[in-house]
Amino acid sequence: MSGAILPPLPPQAPRIDSRFWPWLMRGLLRLSGWRLLGELPDVPKLIIIGAPHSSYWDGVWGLMMKIALGADIKVMIKREVLDSPLGLVLRPLGMIGINRKAALNVVGQMVRRFGDHPRMWLGITPEGTRKHVTQWKSGFLRIAREAQVPILPVFLDYPTRTFTLGTPQYATDDPDADMARIRALFRGYRGKHRDSE
Repeated sequence: MSGAILPPLPPQAPRIDSRFWPWLMRGLLRLSGWRLLGELPDVPKLIIIGAPHSSYWDGVWGLMMKIALGADIKVMIKREVLDSPLGLVLRPLGMIGINRKAALNVVGQMVRRFGDHPRMWLGITPEGTRKHVTQWKSGFLRIAREAQVPILPVFLDYPTRTFTLGTPQYATDDPDADMARIRALFRGYRGKHRDSE
């Protein structure tokens, strides 16, 4: 097995302008034992979905990995988190605050962002919460379909301390079938507090 903790960042991926922070995060990940397995697609626009999401630690490890990669991945999180003192740290790291209680067209906003940027990778937790849910939020599928952007599944597995990259998926005109197909890919992976279903 290779000693690499991260795959290489492909040429078309959006990048952060820093060498120090990726170097530091790679060192911390190496000490922690966490790894990112698989291959990143060489595309300028991408939606990344990660599950199962059952702990704040998912975000910590994911954030460390995105910085270690040197990738400029925007991440949708609750606006309340950015409105807290943590916002001073998280906003420069690419976090996009979402008000889930207001009647805002989040899908439309994200589609416009994709249209306005030649390169954009967007991270979303499709469960929408750390609690157990029976249905995933469908926003990532609607964004992918309207923006014509591929979806990259990322499987969290705490027993092996890995994030594993899946094969890019594409939204069709049948969102129910898309959701069933994509959710099935996550079976067998174990979050910090529960399995994926």
